[in-house]
Amino acid sequence: MSDFILRTKQLTKTYKNHHAVDQVELTIRKGDIYGFIGQNGAGKSTMLRLVTGLGFPTDGTMELFGKDADKSLNEAQKRMGAIIESPALFMNMTAHENLEVHRRQKGVPGVSCIEETLKLVELTDTGRKKVKNFSLGMKQRLGLAIALLSDPEFLILDEPTNGLDPIGIVELRELIKKLNRDKGLTVLISSHILGELYQLATTYGIIHEGRLIEELTLRELDEKCSQHLKIKVDDADSAAAVIEAQLSTTNFDVMPDGIINLYGHLEDVREVSKVLTGNGLIIEHLSRNGDSLESYFSKLVGDGRNA
Repeated sequence: MSDFILRTKQLTKTYKNHHAVDQVELTIRKGDIYGFIGQNGAGKSTMLRLVTGLGFPTDGTMELFGKDADKSLNEAQKRMGAIIESPALFMNMTAHENLEVHRRQKGVPGVSCIEETLKLVELTDTGRKKVKNFSLGMKQRLGLAIALLSDPEFLILDEPTNGLDPIGIVELRELIKKLNRDKGLTVLISSHILGELYQLATTYGIIHEGRLIEELTLRELDEKCSQHLKIKVDDADSAAAVIEAQLSTTNFDVMPDGIINLYGHLEDVREVSKVLTGNGLIIEHLSRNGDSLESYFSKLVGDGRNA
């Protein structure tokens, strides 16, 4: 079986004389959380509509689960779930009733999937409460439940945190991480908010004016942006072993002078400190270093605005 979930080659969508998507060559591997980054109007939503079959390319090709012929591509698209723009919800129905409608529309056999999916998105306690009385975060989780109802292998989310408060953003982020970790779900998620995607994605694609201008892993991104924790301890070799074993990462470098540059765990400085000292290491220096990621993307698109 191919390790690639999605590959596009010179994928293009033209409206009159405007290339909304311009010769995009994008690659998503199984197990990725792929952060699709771009300013509003950069072409993110158009690209996602092409992938989900809600739009048709003007030129170029797309391969999904190794399938690229029209008929087989349509079959492959059944193996994914998506939220493009706002989720389609019936406001005068309950969460359970909403899922029942979508279950029948999608032809998903049996009703057990409804309670299983509601449990997955933590909406089992909503009972007879109508969706019109849900918070925005609850509505987003219900939309996610609809996308997950058919147990997809590939999940596509277009700006899913729009309008959410900070708590709702954290809840949605942790849920996506859990789905990726526990179910092996591959995720393509678009956003113009770099800071949010940085806490979630493992791979990134940067689109600007319809063109994919860069594609890179989290480690490559951290190295390019020089974002890291600078760590100096009394025993660098022991610290490296502890970081790998207890922080579950190899995303670090031990420099010739014994300084450890840890790429990742940037928001977990206290946890890093606790793990190191808990293993008997003496911390001589621990700080966060490097330029902001926002600055990197602003330089990349060349116009000084936040990507």
